[in-house]
Amino acid sequence: MDYLFVLIIGLVIGSFLNVCIYRIPAEQSIAFPPSHCSSCNHRLGVLDLVPVLSYLFLRGRCRYCHQKISIQYPLIEILNAVLYVALYYKFGFTMNLLKYAIFVSLLIVIGMIDGKTKYVYKSTTLTAMAAGVVFTVIEAAVFKEKIMTYVIGAAVGFLIILVIVVVTKGMGEGDIEIALICGLFLGLKLLAVGLFLAFVIGGTAAVILVVRRKKGCKDEMAFGPSLAIGTIISLLFGAEVISWYMSFFV
Repeated sequence: MDYLFVLIIGLVIGSFLNVCIYRIPAEQSIAFPPSHCSSCNHRLGVLDLVPVLSYLFLRGRCRYCHQKISIQYPLIEILNAVLYVALYYKFGFTMNLLKYAIFVSLLIVIGMIDGKTKYVYKSTTLTAMAAGVVFTVIEAAVFKEKIMTYVIGAAVGFLIILVIVVVTKGMGEGDIEIALICGLFLGLKLLAVGLFLAFVIGGTAAVILVVRRKKGCKDEMAFGPSLAIGTIISLLFGAEVISWYMSFFV
């Protein structure tokens, strides 16, 4: 039952993430007006807003104007729910579950928006930074945990991407903010794994797009999605990756 509860919460919050992904680039409030069809602007009822199930029952179309609904909506809901369940499996009902559930949801929003618009919005990164600072302070005050790894992680993430941006001019300033946030939430060791994976994922995606002639060698490519994916993988499996790597030196 615990897993089902976490799954449902993940689906519901995933539905809200879709609102953020759609409205933030449009510079609209994420709270008002209430949810409505993006094609006909008809206000959606309760039965239209059940995560995943409404999409399936409506066969991917608006109940009122019958225009197609993007497959993104159920996919984001499912992704967020699956990640919540994975986090619950790893951390149980702890402060870390709350901390990293908020973190991965913010990464989904930031990564999706960057992938769509090639722009990272301050409203998302500042929210993430504020959340990271709050959790770091709580961990230091209540749980007496050492916070320097998070402070150093944030600084290292910031500096690494800053240097790359300045030297190559191949990345955006928003990527600096994302890397800082990842270091603040993950700490130095897991940040290192996340950045490594992000560069591998981003480089592989770029090669595939160029080979398939979807992009040119000089075309701008969003790095935010790669950072988000690499960071989430590191969050879930980074400790095991580090232990496996260190085993070669023992």
